[in-house]
Amino acid sequence: MAILAFDMGGSAVKYGIWNNDTLEMTDQFKTPATWDEMKEILKQTYQNLKATFDISGIALSAPGSVDVAKGVIGGISAIEYIHHFPIVEDLESVFGLPVSIDNDANCAALAETWKGVARGESNVLFVVVGTGIGGAVIVDGEIQRGHNLFGGEFGCMILDGKQSFSMLGTAVHMAERYARRLKIPEDSITGAEVFDRAKAGDALAIDEVNNFYDYLSLGLYNLQFTTDPSSIIIGGGVSQNPDLIPAVTTRIQDMLSNAGLESVDVSIKACHFLNDANLVGAVAAFQTQKGAQ
Repeated sequence: MAILAFDMGGSAVKYGIWNNDTLEMTDQFKTPATWDEMKEILKQTYQNLKATFDISGIALSAPGSVDVAKGVIGGISAIEYIHHFPIVEDLESVFGLPVSIDNDANCAALAETWKGVARGESNVLFVVVGTGIGGAVIVDGEIQRGHNLFGGEFGCMILDGKQSFSMLGTAVHMAERYARRLKIPEDSITGAEVFDRAKAGDALAIDEVNNFYDYLSLGLYNLQFTTDPSSIIIGGGVSQNPDLIPAVTTRIQDMLSNAGLESVDVSIKACHFLNDANLVGAVAAFQTQKGAQ
């Protein structure tokens, strides 16, 4: 039996088949403009694949505040039309199969605890560092969604008395600060380019990269003392920067030392599944929600 997984994003919908404990046939299509168009393409994708695979269910990763029990996506996201209606019920009528749904960051966290760098760990924080900062909280093996379904929205934390973790702790905003200091358009340089300039000796870039590492480390240090996880996993493109984990680990160890907390075990890891994390985690969520083996 295979599971067809979809990951809905603002610009593209990724998909893949989970078959024989492996993600296969991964591809994507441009995010449609309407829900009716979305359903038609989802259905066509299923029709194309079911000739080859014995598909037993559909696993969905989506943005927004996902109410798993009700099968409804609350909040707001880059896909405005997926919110505030019984989306799981609607999709089950489209496919004629059981459909699961969970928030995309939760899915990424489930992927890492199921098959990734935190496999077998039951208390984990997953921190997605992209344009902003999101994530997921896992305690005793369970996603902690919270009263408002805002569990894991770490980017909303105020980090310096005024600005949020999202504004201070991402490479995207690091690049914007660097551009402002150079008096060039904010969108004229990427975070990767700032890292490259820092490596080449650009003093201004070095300063902004250090600021980024400082802010990210401060946020992660504070998060460590919320649920005391065995691991904090960093997702997002910046997680693959080889300097990131050593830089933040060193800073966090310094903070622990200054606070007399050297005995606290803090483990910062880069994610394993990268762009496939949401798909793999959607399958993990399906198995939990639908009782699949």
